[in-house]
Amino acid sequence: MINSIDLPHLRNANYLQFQKDFLAIISRNDPKDLQVESKYDELTTKVQELESLFKKVLANPISQELLVLDERRDAAINGIYYAVLGYSYHYEANIKQAADALLANIKLYGSGIARLNYQAETATINSLMNDWENKPELSQAIDTLGLKAWKEELGSINTEFGTRYLDRTQDYGNATPETLKIKREETNTVYYALRDRINALHLLVETPPSPYNTVINQLNALIEQYNLLIITPIEGGETPNN
Repeated sequence: MINSIDLPHLRNANYLQFQKDFLAIISRNDPKDLQVESKYDELTTKVQELESLFKKVLANPISQELLVLDERRDAAINGIYYAVLGYSYHYEANIKQAADALLANIKLYGSGIARLNYQAETATINSLMNDWENKPELSQAIDTLGLKAWKEELGSINTEFGTRYLDRTQDYGNATPETLKIKREETNTVYYALRDRINALHLLVETPPSPYNTVINQLNALIEQYNLLIITPIEGGETPNN
């Protein structure tokens, strides 16, 4: 059987490439021989529509700004995390205590902040900023570890990102009535129909070995690679629609 993948948690570029790779594997195994030609053609059409829309999104100059800003805030949150993680092994008790407090706070928001989708990452970092500024023990921990400048960088860049993201959203609302989210949902429906068709035909094979074993194994290898993209650099997990 074809393994599952949490499609909503793939960022747009990875999502599009996954669908194209999925189709490429089926193409190499001949959709006609697999008896999935019509479903394959339907998904191909949806992926082409998605790619066209995605190119329009990337053409927006604010999208390029957001990519740069997102890389900066990802670097900041990951840098803070790994600095805190390192200090959690410190030989001085007060430094270790401060690091443990901040580490526990960060982990409250999950292990994949830098790989969350744009909106979720903005909201999560805002929550962290609120904690670090309004909870005395965490504010003191930031000072103890000398992370105040790094914290200010993260907060500043996150605020700028949120403002520019809203600007882009307004541009989309004015220029693009069809959103990537809607097109992804449409593509998901067709993807699942194709996947389920292959699984069903595989189960109906009465005399082993199934002719679908090869394509299923190849698709599962692909899915395993993309599932790793959902695993974050901070301990290991997550991400989506930007």
